[in-house]
Amino acid sequence: MTLSDDRPMSAEWNYHPSLPLADPSIFRWPPDPGSVPRWFIKNWLTFSERVMMVAVAVALWAFAYPPLEAARDFAFGWVFQVWAVNMAVMIAVAEGGLHWYFYMRKAQGKQLKFDHRDQARDSRLWTFSNQVHDNIFWTLTSGIGVLTGYQALILWAMANGWAPVVTFAENPVWFLLALILLPIWSAFHFYWVHRFLHMPFMYRRFHALQHRNVNIGPWSGIAMHPVEHLLYHSTLLIHFVVPLHPIHLAFGVIYNGPGAAMTHTGYENLLIRDKRRLALGTFYHQLHHRYFKCNYGNQEMPRDCWFGTFHDGTEAATRQIRARKK
Repeated sequence: MTLSDDRPMSAEWNYHPSLPLADPSIFRWPPDPGSVPRWFIKNWLTFSERVMMVAVAVALWAFAYPPLEAARDFAFGWVFQVWAVNMAVMIAVAEGGLHWYFYMRKAQGKQLKFDHRDQARDSRLWTFSNQVHDNIFWTLTSGIGVLTGYQALILWAMANGWAPVVTFAENPVWFLLALILLPIWSAFHFYWVHRFLHMPFMYRRFHALQHRNVNIGPWSGIAMHPVEHLLYHSTLLIHFVVPLHPIHLAFGVIYNGPGAAMTHTGYENLLIRDKRRLALGTFYHQLHHRYFKCNYGNQEMPRDCWFGTFHDGTEAATRQIRARKK
């Protein structure tokens, strides 16, 4: 299928990358020394989503979030400012950018879209009988609320010496290295939280809400139960242990909030003039939303390969997953 061709690749998928999926992790075994520089170049020396998020984090800390001095005492004003900024960024990315471009304007048609279907409507499965409205509700209420709560708590702790702070001037090497390592920490945290949420007790009561999104879209990234938000966003608590800066905190907030909208776009890449310009979703995680008991982590860490839950996208892997579910 060419990039200008809207025809589906198969009865099951509108589009998928070449199969079987490989293990792209820099931690895979046996080691591949060449994978580390390739991974670094792809994520940090090109126009990638991570570079964009760091740039936005720096801009927000410089011009939008309150200064650290304002957070010494809990006050409605600065906490509301943090919440308002997070709301504005989430709406701008998920609705004003991704949902509008891919699902309202349909600017890319179904090119590089994994699932055949559009977002669901007129179904009692969803709050308000509408998948997008359901996802917006959970994202903008407890999603942004819990994310802002963690951020405000950490800013207050930083301002009062309860959380260690490092500046670029004090340690520029660690400052930059921490930006590279934080997504790896997030991948480690996400895998174990995600496995915990798939335990029957947790899944039925909390995680099932997120898994209504078999066919994902930008608003489904953090459309979760409040209990899941508390667990998912707890990745930010690393700031109580490791010396970091409010810019790192802003990066983590964007990575776990609006960043999830990008990875759940439902499309693999943004096309401009039939050229891939920005990596978005991954078929790896799309398979988890379709089959549930596989690909619990992401491609940063190879834990699914280690623990036998890796789905490589092939029919043989699908049969194994379905047998496991039975």
